[in-house]
Amino acid sequence: MSKRIKLFIILLFTLSLLIAFSIGPSLFSISFTTYVKVLFIYLFFSSLYAHLKIVVKKGRVNVDYGVSYSLSIGLFAGPLGLFIFETIHRFTVYLYRKAKNTADPDEFIHTFYNIGSFTLNHSIAYFLFFQIYPLVSSIPFGFWILIIFLVLLVSLLSDAYLSIIFAWMGDMKTFKDAINFFKSRSILDMGKLAFTNGLLFIFLKENQWEMLICFFVLNYLVSRSFFEKSESLQHKMERDKFEQMAYTDFLTEVYNRAFMDKTMAALNNSGEKVGIIVADIDFFKQINDTYNHAVGDRVIQHVAATIQECLSDDDYLFRSGGEEFTIILRHREYEACVDLVEQMREKIAATPAISDIQEKQVELTITASFGMYFYRTNEVFDIHKAYIFADQLLLQSKKRGRNTTSTKNGMSDLPLSMRFHP
Repeated sequence: MSKRIKLFIILLFTLSLLIAFSIGPSLFSISFTTYVKVLFIYLFFSSLYAHLKIVVKKGRVNVDYGVSYSLSIGLFAGPLGLFIFETIHRFTVYLYRKAKNTADPDEFIHTFYNIGSFTLNHSIAYFLFFQIYPLVSSIPFGFWILIIFLVLLVSLLSDAYLSIIFAWMGDMKTFKDAINFFKSRSILDMGKLAFTNGLLFIFLKENQWEMLICFFVLNYLVSRSFFEKSESLQHKMERDKFEQMAYTDFLTEVYNRAFMDKTMAALNNSGEKVGIIVADIDFFKQINDTYNHAVGDRVIQHVAATIQECLSDDDYLFRSGGEEFTIILRHREYEACVDLVEQMREKIAATPAISDIQEKQVELTITASFGMYFYRTNEVFDIHKAYIFADQLLLQSKKRGRNTTSTKNGMSDLPLSMRFHP
């Protein structure tokens, strides 16, 4: 963290300190006993909510997004009461994160930023509220319009401080970046902030302690429920992403050998008619030797994309080896599978792969050989045996001169009782 950022944070904290102790005492109109009661309630529930905050990485700084109750306690207790609350609350969070080893390297100075910025912004809101409220109190919903205005103002001030810090850190380079950062604020979150703090302030002014505590509890339960659902969804998305990574070939983005084994196990004994195809790029070693491996990779990607274009959503394409692909065709009869294999072979031969070689684009004409075994999965004939038959048919295609297709209808290999299974 640069020296000027630290000076800026110290300036914010010093201004909040001066306002709290120079003007704050004269505005502290509630009894000491009432304030201690309010302070305890706010600290207790703010501590409960601390772990429900969503932390978003902004450049090199973690920004906490959560419900803040500073506006309501600030309007009720004034700048001094607000400063005391923010200081105790922020240092409690800091010490908790230090104990849990979750604190940022600059967490200590960030704590002073939070105390300073929240106290300063909500002190400004305090002065504006008591200046403007007499003018709007007779207007329908005047109180709520004013509260919404103050939440918007506090949000703008907070974003302005952060924009200055991010600009000095080099994470915000243009005016457009700053505008996009301001626009990233959620209108719904600001609405929640306004109505939450507005209701809390009303309960405090009218000494509705039971309503105050019940509202805090309700807010906690709703926030906790939302947090757990969001966390569960996040975990599911992460699991799905990791599973997709585990089953995806990174070069071609088609399924890999691991997912092929899983799919075959699922289809085995299902009684479904399938066409199992093994395909291999012809003279692939020659391509690598003539050009380079980068060109070879581009050829593999091209073949995978060309085959994928011919398949339906129910079919499967796997990269099962270096230049070898395995395809499982589903919900088709034998003749339709033969036609589709021929279509794939012809399309590969007719569509050259384009690659950059020594800063020039080169079109490479390539071909592939195919072997397909068609049968109905069953308890007697394991699907892996069908895969071996398809691989043997591929070898026949290679021996016949490549760029050919060898197929077999394995339905005749099955017992009569299995050939005509519905």
